[in-house]
Amino acid sequence: MNGAEADGRRAAGEFQERLDAVLARIERATRRAGRDPGAVTLVAASKAVPVERMLAAVACGCRVFGENRVQEALGKIEALKECGGIEFHLIGPLQPNKVKHAIGRFALLHAVDRLEVAERLDRAARERGITQRVLLEVNVSGETTKHGFSPADLAGTVERMGAFAGVRVLGLMTIPPPAGQPEDTRPHFRRLRELAAQVEALGIPGVSMKELSMGMSGDFDVAIEEGATMVRVGTALFGPRPVRLGEHV
Repeated sequence: MNGAEADGRRAAGEFQERLDAVLARIERATRRAGRDPGAVTLVAASKAVPVERMLAAVACGCRVFGENRVQEALGKIEALKECGGIEFHLIGPLQPNKVKHAIGRFALLHAVDRLEVAERLDRAARERGITQRVLLEVNVSGETTKHGFSPADLAGTVERMGAFAGVRVLGLMTIPPPAGQPEDTRPHFRRLRELAAQVEALGIPGVSMKELSMGMSGDFDVAIEEGATMVRVGTALFGPRPVRLGEHV
């Protein structure tokens, strides 16, 4: 075995340990909530993670990766195109000028946060003859620094989007405020679940609320207890990522 092969095996072994720990947390949380562990999709948040480490994750069974930046993601999609059965989600906000690059490249967009982006997605998808699956980001906490639709505007927005032929709304996403303890995030996750139920009750054609994307490395256990169907986990899988200039973690 040469040095590169040894490093690859070591990386895979380390990742497998982290993955096993995360999957165990998912199972415990679903059991506490009386849910099936298979009802929760693990999205491996791979922002700033090199392709080599992502290949180790694929070897360990990871199949869904979440990226924050369109440009970075497109390079990884190309690099991993020979890996069968994997999909990429865009979990960061989508800028209007990036819509044409993102359309059709991601299995799911988690953070559609304004009507302008949704309208551009609809036009671009119809031009290509496809349907883009999306989640709507909701600013449950009402923070002025956060992206997302306000809870008060959500129903009206979803009604408008139900008429879009190029976009299929599958549910909601949120990011709670920074919290001292994971339990502090519970009200925000619960509120998102309640909002989804309210929208679902409207029976808007072409709109589903089956997916709730909420919870990250520090609090996904609580999110699952409150109904998360997708958890976006980065640090707990890949370890701390490098900090880029001008960026906060």
